[in-house]
Amino acid sequence: MPDLFGLVVEQVRDVSPRPLSTAQLRAVVALDHHDGLNLRALAELLDSTPPLVSRLCDRLEAVGFLERLPSSRSRRELTLRLSLRGRAYLRDLRAQRRENVQAVLKKMTPDGRAALAAGLREYHGIAAGEPAHPEGSALPE
Repeated sequence: MPDLFGLVVEQVRDVSPRPLSTAQLRAVVALDHHDGLNLRALAELLDSTPPLVSRLCDRLEAVGFLERLPSSRSRRELTLRLSLRGRAYLRDLRAQRRENVQAVLKKMTPDGRAALAAGLREYHGIAAGEPAHPEGSALPE
């Protein structure tokens, strides 16, 4: 059986994050979820170093997706925020991905959609720390 997770993840590539790299897209999503971070906090979220994240932010700022604003906490610190253009880009990217998933779901049989929904509920529960069902089976090879 093919690697189902890989197939689903690969499908996401149909909606290219260009003009952003994967690392830049991760930063944009992090800033969307945690508005007003400083460079060090963003670096920690991305499991990176401040110098690397600073260069990443330079590129995001160059394409108009990021704003660096003076911090209200410290004169030496900057606050990182998504620009309106960055927010619009992320909104459009999410909408396109949602449309792609919906198109695939429409092609599935009702039984297939029900099985997928059940599997996703179980995945979500286990990821949230709920115990696995004893009748659960191993992942397909």
